[in-house]
Amino acid sequence: MASSAPTSTRHRLRSILGGSAGNLVEWYDWYAYSAFTLYFAPHFFPKGDQTAQLLSAAAVFAVGFLMRPVGGWLMGIYADRHGRKAGLTLSVSLMCAGSLLIAVTPSYATIGVAAPALLVLARLMQGLSVGGEYGASATYLSEMAGRKNRGFWSSFQYVTLISGQLCALLVLLVLQAVMSEAALDAWGWRIPFAIGGVLAVVVFWIRRRMAETESFERREAGKSSFWALVTQHPREAAVVMLLTAGGTLAFYAYSIYLQKFLVNTSGFDRTTASQINAAALLCFMLIQPIAGALSDRVGRKPLMVGFGVLGVLLTYPIFTALEGVRSPFVAFLLMLGALVIVTGYTSINAVVKAELFPAHIRTLGVALPYALANALFGGTAEYVALWFKNAGWERGFYWYVTGMIGISLITYLRMRDTAKHSKILED
Repeated sequence: MASSAPTSTRHRLRSILGGSAGNLVEWYDWYAYSAFTLYFAPHFFPKGDQTAQLLSAAAVFAVGFLMRPVGGWLMGIYADRHGRKAGLTLSVSLMCAGSLLIAVTPSYATIGVAAPALLVLARLMQGLSVGGEYGASATYLSEMAGRKNRGFWSSFQYVTLISGQLCALLVLLVLQAVMSEAALDAWGWRIPFAIGGVLAVVVFWIRRRMAETESFERREAGKSSFWALVTQHPREAAVVMLLTAGGTLAFYAYSIYLQKFLVNTSGFDRTTASQINAAALLCFMLIQPIAGALSDRVGRKPLMVGFGVLGVLLTYPIFTALEGVRSPFVAFLLMLGALVIVTGYTSINAVVKAELFPAHIRTLGVALPYALANALFGGTAEYVALWFKNAGWERGFYWYVTGMIGISLITYLRMRDTAKHSKILED
């Protein structure tokens, strides 16, 4: 087979940036749901107080995560057999359809229970998409990057993930500035989903022109399947799940849930909470490549261990301090501190997982165990947090996050440093 993989640095860089741009739009579509939950929840779940409405919307958010393992499984196999480029193109098509469905679905007052049912369907489609997107993009960026800068370039997987989240927040802030609260509550919340659907169409064409990776084109014979993963690479799959559990829960607790926490517990208004969240996430995004580059020098393991130790020690104090904070600047500093801690996981988790598996099963190996852990711990983070609050023991959630980070810390301490034992080097 003739290789069409890029050989020049310029071509490699263009492919990485192209893959990253698509990843940004995918995650914008995914996070627009969370960013606008406070506005659309009453339209789909009209009964109950604000906490009850948020709880229902969070349950649908979690349902989307339940499809991510299915997406990781099916699309991981697809990308291993047909190429990383093909997998990335398919994932953005599903995301486009899900976003447009949310944009046009009538409210509960108009079509009754069909409204939340269609919302669930849209999130299932987006869950399939993101389940495949993570594995394909993590594998693509890790394989496309050169050996000396693999940690740096792979960190753009989370740079674009956070950028997508920031873009969703930016759209929220702009709409809050130019629209009345009543108009935003009534119909303005549909705008970000329409934007996401249109951008996904643009990304579809971008991804069709991307180069394939050398690792895929030079892969050794071998079949990518669920059975092959659990029988030939059970240890690596278990490592991915365990190292993800605490990291993904911490990320969603420190970022996605904190926007609601600042409103529902700290007492900030929705606009101020959005501004605090956006400022902290912007700083968080900017330090990802720095941490990724650091991992190229000192290894991946020290960063993950640092996250584990600091997460265990400081999660509870940070959340308890946020309960009574009244200054937006202090709230920003506390949130940023939490996000700096989790950077030890977010900046390098993609490359760590990719470095564990051979090329013929790499996308599935990254995607499926990650999606399972993410569905169990990341996707349920908001729901569990709100459940604890509704039950009158909000601080139980802080201990839950601390405990899961502790489990991941044990994994970090016991595993080999993948920077020194990388399967990508064998491609």
